Order: sequence, then structure tokens, then C-alpha cells
Amino acid sequence: MSVNTIARCIGALLAASVSFFVFFVEHPLATPLLEKLEWSAAIAFACGLIAFVITPYVTIVPYRWVSHQLRTVAVSDLIAGTIGLIVGLLISVLFGIPLGALPENWGHILPVVAAIICGYLGAMVAVLRKSELAHMFQSLFLTRRREREEERERERERERAKEAEALASAAGPQILLDTSAIIDGRIADISQTGFIFGKLVVPRFVLNELQRIADSADTLRRNRGRHGLEMLNRLQKDATVPVEIMDTDMESSSEEVDSKLVKLARALHCPIITNDFNLNRVAELQGVKVLNINELANAVKPVLLPGEEIAIKIMQDGKELGQGVGYLDDGTMIVVEGGRQYMNMTIDVTVTRVIQTVAGRLIFAYPKQSSGSATSSNQGQSTGKQRQG
Repeated sequence: MSVNTIARCIGALLAASVSFFVFFVEHPLATPLLEKLEWSAAIAFACGLIAFVITPYVTIVPYRWVSHQLRTVAVSDLIAGTIGLIVGLLISVLFGIPLGALPENWGHILPVVAAIICGYLGAMVAVLRKSELAHMFQSLFLTRRREREEERERERERERAKEAEALASAAGPQILLDTSAIIDGRIADISQTGFIFGKLVVPRFVLNELQRIADSADTLRRNRGRHGLEMLNRLQKDATVPVEIMDTDMESSSEEVDSKLVKLARALHCPIITNDFNLNRVAELQGVKVLNINELANAVKPVLLPGEEIAIKIMQDGKELGQGVGYLDDGTMIVVEGGRQYMNMTIDVTVTRVIQTVAGRLIFAYPKQSSGSATSSNQGQSTGKQRQG
């Protein structure tokens, strides 16, 4: 026996039973019992026959259609339709409050109609615009997730800052060393003088860069890298200032060494020793203190005031006509007006003015009028040249 036949039989039996009971109970009592039974049986038979015919179309066919739709419909459509239906029914409840206050039967019929219409519209709109709704919810979710991640990152930065401060207070101030400062080598002499307090820290990525320079195919770079490794070894053996190799690395391995060094200095709240002009400016813009060895060297150079007299050897021509150029022991350039005639001679000059530039100190002078302007040996060479002339 097929499912349709079973459904027809059950539907006919239920329809006949219900119709017979309703008609027999609600029929006037004045009607004779036999006539009442005949009419009830006839109505029950007619209802059972009608139910036998239409039962599969109101039970089996809709069930199969719904099950087929549920199997073929996308899960996203099903979820969107369910959410839209719930939202539509909630909206219909709001409409049902004023509609239920209407007089007579309108207050009973219109809320039901509103629920059907709102539920249908909610489900259809949700299914048709599911992509936009999903994107909206995804954007809200990603925004809240990004805010939570940023808050956690700020919390981790605060914790790292607290740990760095605690470590710095326990072990003394820390100073980060840049590759250029290590290769320069003067930091080893400065550390021996006792002017540096605390601990020199060499990050692992700085040491790796120094090793890459030492392994370079270029002879000049290779010599500079090896010189830097020797200076670092000298710093470690010197007990005046402790040197530590820090294994802490930044999260992004693709960043430049300078960027990593600035980020590490900001996290540890410590200064950087460097000779790199660009690193100096970038670090200062980000609020990191920089200890520049070149600036220190310029600061400790002897101060010459206008009117002082010094002995200088004229080494080369100046830019202007008749100028001669000499150098002090620390490399400071002295421009001597009218000094070209004393080329390769040591003469006494009088300082006229001192100019401080970004590259260092520049001194202008002129030959001393009262002196012989040269040493005895240089005078002899000058005399010999004049005789040959």
C-alpha cells in the first residue's frame, strides 16, 4: 500500500468522524433520532469522500515540496530566511498592538494578516539581500575583533613597558648600540673613560647585520665588518661597561635594522648610540634619545676664540683666491686668508672667526703680521726655492 493511499484513508476517516460528531451533536434535538443519524451519516460520507480525494494534496505533496526545497536550498538562504522571518514577526507584533485595538472583527483579522505579510517580507528580503547583510555583520564583527586585538596589543605593550622599566631599574640604564657605532670603534675608547653609565646592549639583529658585513664580498665592507667584530670583542673584554647581547627581535623580520632598533628603543625606553645621520633624525622624530659620537667629538674639541694665535701647516689651496687650508690634530679645518703663498709651511696665524656647522667647526684666520710666518726648516726650503728661481 502506497503512502498516498494510507494518507487518503486516514484523511477520509478523520474527516468523516469529525463531521459526523459535529453534525450529530449540533443538530437540533427536536429532530427524530433516525433522521438525525441518516443526515449525519450522509454528511460524514460526503466529507470522508472529499477528504479521500484531497488529502494527498494538502499533506503528502506539500511535505515533499518542503523536503525537496530543504534539501536543495543553500544553508545561507535557510539561515537568512529564518532570521528574516523572526525579524518580520517581531515587527508584526509592533503592528499588532494598534491593529488589535480596532473595533469588531478587524481587531482579530488584521493582526494575523500583518503577521503573515511581515513574516513573508522579512524572509524574502533577508534571502534576496543576504550578501549585503552578511557583509554588514562581518564588518561589525571584524571591527569589534580588530578593536579587541588593538586593546590586547596595547595591554601587551604596557606590560612590556612595565617589565622593561623594572629591568632597567634593577640593572641600571641600558644603551642600545648601532652597527655604525660599533664599526666606528671610538665607543671602546669612550667606555674606558668612565663617561658611560649602565649597560651597553647589542640586539641580535644588529649582530647579524655586523656578521653579514664581515662576510661581504666587497673588501672594504668586509674589513669594516671585521673591525666592528673586533671592537665588540674588545668591549666585551673591557670590564668598565658591561655588554649584553639581547636576543629580543621585533615581530616583522622584513623591516630594516634601523626601524627595529628604534622600535626596541621605544619599548625599552633607552637611548641609542649611533653615527648614522638618518637614524639620528628618525629616532629623534619618534621621541627616542640619541647619543651621537660625532656630536660628542665636536663638543670636546678645543675651543678657539677670535684673536688667539696658533701654529698651523698649510696643506692645500682654499676655495677663494689666495686662501690656504690647514688642519688641527682633531681634523678641524682652518681657512687662512692669504695663506696660499705659505704652501707646505708651518706658520703662526691669528683666529678671526669660528663658525659651527653641521659637519663640524670651521675656523678662519690670517697670517700673523709680527712673526716670521714659518719655521726655520721651512724658511730654508723657501730660500732654496727662491735661489733656484
